[in-house]
Amino acid sequence: MKRKARYIAVEGPIGVGKTSLVHSLCRKFGVEPVLEDLEDNPFLERFYKDQANYAFHTQVAFLISRHRQLAELKQVDLFNRLIFSDYIFERDMVFARLNLNQNELRLYSEIYRILQRDVPKPDLVIYLQCDTPTLMRRIRARARDMERTVPEEYIEKVNGAFNEFFFNYREGPLLIINTSHIDFVMNDDDLEKVSEKIFSDVKGQEYYNPLGSV
Repeated sequence: MKRKARYIAVEGPIGVGKTSLVHSLCRKFGVEPVLEDLEDNPFLERFYKDQANYAFHTQVAFLISRHRQLAELKQVDLFNRLIFSDYIFERDMVFARLNLNQNELRLYSEIYRILQRDVPKPDLVIYLQCDTPTLMRRIRARARDMERTVPEEYIEKVNGAFNEFFFNYREGPLLIINTSHIDFVMNDDDLEKVSEKIFSDVKGQEYYNPLGSV
């Protein structure tokens, strides 16, 4: 398969399989992943239990962590390396608009705009799309303690927020993949289909609805 060395970011709502796809692609191509560090956020577990009091702390902690990690990519030779990440910097703003009140969002946005200048843009963004009931099944199946109490109504809001964000995304090439009926972790054929599509020289916004194994 012909491929170009570039910076590719995988995005989507909670439970859609971003990190799983990145790990699978990295194994396939023999490269190291760039992954968001959920465990490094000391407020996340408290946020899931008390969103009103911990939303701002959680968002700022994620913002600083993601900025630090992605800004380091500016020191990497992106022309000669293939890089897969399981998030884009804008992910933070999607959640901020969903979780913060007006005053918190105003302050957060000021910090966001300053930090955004240091972050490189991906050459391709892959948006993994999925229906909410399937997301809930995947969240329950991976059984992370902090996610056990997340209500389906919140996941529905997150899913809607990501759909709206990527409907209006114009920052570069975007590949939207419907993942409701594929399993790129357990099924090599599904992974191969997705991989071929990723490296098919995506231009503008493309939608891919594969016939899957699920």
